[in-house]
Amino acid sequence: MEDIETPIGKAINFILLFLILFSSAIFVAETYPIPENIFIILELINDAILVFFAVEYLLRFWCADQKIKFVFSFFSIIDLLAILPIFPGFLELSFIRIIRWFRILKLIRFLKFKIYIFRISTEDGVIFARILFTLFTIIFIFSGLIYQVEHRVNPESFKNFLDAVYFSVVTMTTVGFGDIIPTSESGRLLTVLMILTGISLIPSQLGDLIKQL
Repeated sequence: MEDIETPIGKAINFILLFLILFSSAIFVAETYPIPENIFIILELINDAILVFFAVEYLLRFWCADQKIKFVFSFFSIIDLLAILPIFPGFLELSFIRIIRWFRILKLIRFLKFKIYIFRISTEDGVIFARILFTLFTIIFIFSGLIYQVEHRVNPESFKNFLDAVYFSVVTMTTVGFGDIIPTSESGRLLTVLMILTGISLIPSQLGDLIKQL
């Protein structure tokens, strides 16, 4: 599962990488009006992916030499966060819908593999890939969170994922057109976090990106 040199290792990592991206695409698709039968199919596929990720977590735990250290490691916490929705009896439905947007963080584990796939060998290329990944991850997670928080109370402004992406980019770049405004307390708190994230991370990431270009 950590090997990217052998055919089996490549195949396993390809499958995991595809499932992470596909499950994220399902979350985005479900923010749009789709037929009920297609929605049910997407939910079944998502449940199957969730079971696959749970098996992956158990396998990694079984293979770990130091179990306690593994459980509290950064990657393990991300993996556990991604499979929490498999325990609906212990979590509120609204919380499950929010944390599923963090599944994209599992891509961090496969950053080295993605660099290997695209044959990025230079130091500038690696830095460039990491910057783009960081920007994409920040925007995706915040867009998913603000959509999940605001859609129920403010469906006219946050109709779908694209509206949430637009709001996130405008907010984190501190442009602030004001045409889309969160109305809930959670949405406003999340907006503050977006602005702080934009001020602290976006300029440095864009600065590094311009340097690499």
